Amino acid sequence: MAAALKSKPVHPIGGAEEEHPALDAILGANPFVGIDAAQIVGTFARVVGHLAGHPRAVASRLAQLTIEFAQITAGLSDVEPEQSDKRFTDPAWQEHPLYHRLMQSYLAWRGAMHDLVGDEDFGDWKDAGQARFVMTLLTEALAPTNLLAGNPAAVKRVFDTAGLSLVAGLRNFAVDLFTNGGMPQQVDKRPFEIGRNIGVSPGAVVYRNPVCEVIQYTPATERVFHRPLLLIPPQINKFYIMDLAPGRSFIEYAVKRGIQVFTISWRNPTPADREWGIDEYVSSCKEAIEAACTITANPDCNVVGVCAGGITSSLLLGHLTAAADPRVHAMTLLVTMLDTQAQSMVGMFATEDAIRAAIRRSKRKGVLDGAEMARVFAWLRPNDLVWNYWVNNYLMGKQPPPFDILFWNADSTCLPARLHEGFLDLFLRNPLVNGSEVTVLGTPINLRDVKNDLYLVAGMTDHICAWRACYRAATMFGGKAEFVLGSSGHIQSLVNPPGNLKARFYVNQRLPKDADAWLRGATENKGSWWDHWLKWLSARSGEDVPAPKSTGGNGYTPSDPAPGTYVHERH
Repeated sequence: MAAALKSKPVHPIGGAEEEHPALDAILGANPFVGIDAAQIVGTFARVVGHLAGHPRAVASRLAQLTIEFAQITAGLSDVEPEQSDKRFTDPAWQEHPLYHRLMQSYLAWRGAMHDLVGDEDFGDWKDAGQARFVMTLLTEALAPTNLLAGNPAAVKRVFDTAGLSLVAGLRNFAVDLFTNGGMPQQVDKRPFEIGRNIGVSPGAVVYRNPVCEVIQYTPATERVFHRPLLLIPPQINKFYIMDLAPGRSFIEYAVKRGIQVFTISWRNPTPADREWGIDEYVSSCKEAIEAACTITANPDCNVVGVCAGGITSSLLLGHLTAAADPRVHAMTLLVTMLDTQAQSMVGMFATEDAIRAAIRRSKRKGVLDGAEMARVFAWLRPNDLVWNYWVNNYLMGKQPPPFDILFWNADSTCLPARLHEGFLDLFLRNPLVNGSEVTVLGTPINLRDVKNDLYLVAGMTDHICAWRACYRAATMFGGKAEFVLGSSGHIQSLVNPPGNLKARFYVNQRLPKDADAWLRGATENKGSWWDHWLKWLSARSGEDVPAPKSTGGNGYTPSDPAPGTYVHERH
């Protein structure tokens, strides 16, 4: 294990990790609803019908486009790609007159197409969002860079490699066709091994049931806070997003600062486990709390709920409150959206018909396949998660770079059909907003009755759980809440170790009803929210006591070393 701790993290080749094009685009831990071909076709038909009903607007925009094309042909256009658009960085796009005009023509056409769905009212925010999404699929698929002849960098590589890049690209395409559902691979998985250079914090499994393992981490300080901390990770992805390589591990960070850390590691269910639902998962969380409290001889613990695990944590805390069970002292929610009516990219597809169809699919299979859903949801960000790798893997004939976060993202798990249905019911009915409209383990859940202290974190550029949607959770509980807004996206909000000079976070002791009002009154702070959270948690972690000499105790016997056995299960 000591050797593993010295392993260097593997980052994207050729740039800083925060600039990796896929980092802010991956879905993370929230693929519950899904999209399908019928939904896309139906939305496209509505867009066409809407444009047919507004012929003047269409004719006006096409006339403008014709003028732009004429200016491009004459070399008089100043159309340029956005600074964030990395598709046109090859010098040929500026220096070669044909390629330069091709780029400008594409950008002008793309802009016109998006104007057509942006200028008119397409109904509610879901319909408008779906219309923009369909137009994005169309325009990004027809980018010239996706074709060999239209990509000067790929053409150069063919000559530089004497055609070997084409051979490698065809090989990559064939492998992905048979092993990755026809989607280009996003990461080179070969450098990673769980427990060797990722997920390496020392510890042991101290409890196991059919649904989860509970891992206790070995203290790294002579004295520790008495009250333990339990992490509840998302069920659709594995827990080690919180324990990446040393220096980037949230668990390592907390352990080195005297926190007694425990985490749940969910089992990867099979169709035989289709009946595991919210009750079974909340019950397992209660058993994990019992293990952490008994081992540390403390009557209660603190909890961190991550992404979809934050939904489970909120239901757990609501149940414990209803049952007058005081075993949770304070709770942290990371990028967790509880109000499902708030605008978000995931919510954009959460129509009643889509939800019913998703429930039928998972019931038929017995599970929601996380890998399949991740491939589908890659199309939510087609440039970053599909065409970027199409060009790299097939046109350039390269392997995708190794990156620990993308390795984790590809290591998804399944959801049992019953749990999937339970999550989708929350999406559809949004019962947590009103209270007492959902029952867990026989108790009604009313978050207003929860008086525990809470710490909530959201990401300003999070496209999955929009920060304003996460902010609403801060006003749904009855206890004192601290809301913190990071400057980054969904995954960077979790993997946010101190030392990143670009990191920022915002705090405001007031919690007005309106999220934008909160932001206007917030104070900007440099650095990572991890340090700010540690101060908050330390004040709620009890007295310091001598660190235990070993894991387990008080009836709990350590078994397999961390990261346990369930994390290795794949189906």
